[in-house]
Amino acid sequence: MPSDKSIKPIKIQKQIPSSERTLCEATAQMLDKARRDGVSLALDRGTEMKPCPIGVESACCKHCYMGPCRLNPRDPYKKVGVCGATIDTIQARNFARNVATGTASHSDHGMHILKLFKDIIDGHVKDFTIKDTIKLERVAKSVGIDVEGKEVYAVAKELYVELEKTFSNVEGEMPFTRRAPKATLEQWRKGGIVPRGAMREVMELMSRTHIGCDQDYKNLTKQISRTALADGWGGSMVATELSDIMFGTPSPTAADVNMGVLKEDHVNIIVHGHEPAMFEGILAAVSDPFYIEEAKTKGAAGINLVGMCCSGAEMMSRHGIPHAGNFSSTEAVIVTGAVDAMVVDIQCIKQGLASVAKCYDTHLITTNPRCHIEGATHIEFEERDPKTCTDQILTKAITRFGSRSMPVEIPKQIQKGVHGFSHEYIEYMLGGTFRGSYSPLNENIINGRIRGVAGVVGCTNPKVKQDSFHVALVRELIRNDVLVLQTGCSQIALAKAGFLTPEAAVLAGPGLAEVCETVGMPPVLGLGSCVDNTRILIAASAMVEAGGLGKSIADLPVAGCAPEWMSEKALAIGQYFVSSGVYTVFGIGFPSIKGTKFHDLLFNGLEEQGYGKWGTAADPIELARMMIAHIDKKRKELGIDKTRERTLFDMSNRREIA
Repeated sequence: MPSDKSIKPIKIQKQIPSSERTLCEATAQMLDKARRDGVSLALDRGTEMKPCPIGVESACCKHCYMGPCRLNPRDPYKKVGVCGATIDTIQARNFARNVATGTASHSDHGMHILKLFKDIIDGHVKDFTIKDTIKLERVAKSVGIDVEGKEVYAVAKELYVELEKTFSNVEGEMPFTRRAPKATLEQWRKGGIVPRGAMREVMELMSRTHIGCDQDYKNLTKQISRTALADGWGGSMVATELSDIMFGTPSPTAADVNMGVLKEDHVNIIVHGHEPAMFEGILAAVSDPFYIEEAKTKGAAGINLVGMCCSGAEMMSRHGIPHAGNFSSTEAVIVTGAVDAMVVDIQCIKQGLASVAKCYDTHLITTNPRCHIEGATHIEFEERDPKTCTDQILTKAITRFGSRSMPVEIPKQIQKGVHGFSHEYIEYMLGGTFRGSYSPLNENIINGRIRGVAGVVGCTNPKVKQDSFHVALVRELIRNDVLVLQTGCSQIALAKAGFLTPEAAVLAGPGLAEVCETVGMPPVLGLGSCVDNTRILIAASAMVEAGGLGKSIADLPVAGCAPEWMSEKALAIGQYFVSSGVYTVFGIGFPSIKGTKFHDLLFNGLEEQGYGKWGTAADPIELARMMIAHIDKKRKELGIDKTRERTLFDMSNRREIA
């Protein structure tokens, strides 16, 4: 039972069976245990909390104190706000602030990674180094730096100077925008949405949403797109590329996923968040013979390091570190009683972790100055001296193991999968060391074996059964010969369902299965964390460069989806894909009102201007069919639709994964 009887969990009025709250058996088991223990988890709180019916459709404005103003989403043009703001202005302002926050979050992360890169170059950080010099040169060349005959750190210094413009530019174009296909870049220039610097774009967008500023939803949408592009082709791309350079570019590695990776006879430390340096620092610390011996003196067989959420996905992709679960499972895993310390940094960290951790005598440790949590212990992580933080973490975790008072119940579920399909590895996988190219992928799309490519990404959301939308959607896509690329919590959902193994090719349509079996790859490729969505942008650009599928990203037979999205980062990601030319669909709802001019601009007008467009549906199969219909439309426009003379196998005729 929980150790702190003073904690009064929220009483759930109607308790829904755990099997209806999550597709993950391990999480369901822990939800049942939490209920028996009288502990409230987000999966239950999500059933009690009813969303505001006006706010959910973005029909309210609280940007000044003449209101807040509430308009009727069923009759949106009947009235306006006190200042005269129309429903379209209000929706555009709300959406703009969502995108600005999401972009700021990713850009702040990217700028932090860039600072670490500079500190390594300047010699201020000794515990991390430049690991992938080949990628360093490749990235430097992509932004116009001549690397011939130069030392590694000389190239790195020039790259730092160039990438610093990503955040500080007030004029000009972000360095990584030149990696986009020429036609895509020209479309941005024509529309006036090429991002300058992340700070400039976020600041300007927030300024425009202030009372009495920009009151034309079309003009606001241009700056929304420009700001979102500053995320995808700026802060997020900087974070991914420099993380690869410093910590190693992922290549396929086997890893275990789900709560069964916890070990009762080990000190269990979970790292959850988004900053790879902190996780890398703890990885080094748990290998220290001193702490391994300390753990053994307390009766432990060793120290077990496990990841969760996005930093966990990065470490799983780079090092094969086991992963305990995605966003909706972060509280539930503590209920096992086996977690001696959960260490967190930034983004997607529930405040509810503090009360759950207290109930089970688990150390919840925050490490980043940008994310403190009331009730947690704060031990700041500093890249220049990582051991000061990691030593304290290990000491606390080992001590807790030695005095465990909670009964331990660890679910047995473990799923094995292959992760780490970086853009560079996909290119190598398709063409080899000397002929790396996306041409074989394009050829198989043109000849019809592969129908198209889908990026399925994003969060989990307690509004729906955890993981269910992700799994149903991807199952439908691959059986229709659509190759799926994944990141973040979506990747973990599919890994738990067994889709990230080569053997999962039996669930694919005959064309995709044939390609997967030939190459020896899964039909679902895991690329890493949510910031690593930029790998999908680079892959799409490489497809255009390989030829045969049009001149811009908007020409490609591709689509994107976040079936269980919940964060402002997801909206920023979605908008940078739409602005890059990708049809992007979201499940479980969208913050706009159908039938309004702003909604029509996002869902139709942007595509008419030469970009992508938004879509939404409440059913995962419908989402899949919308994506497939778009892919087929692009195939027809490219003149390759007649090559698909194939009969799909019915799923009943195909065996399940062993």
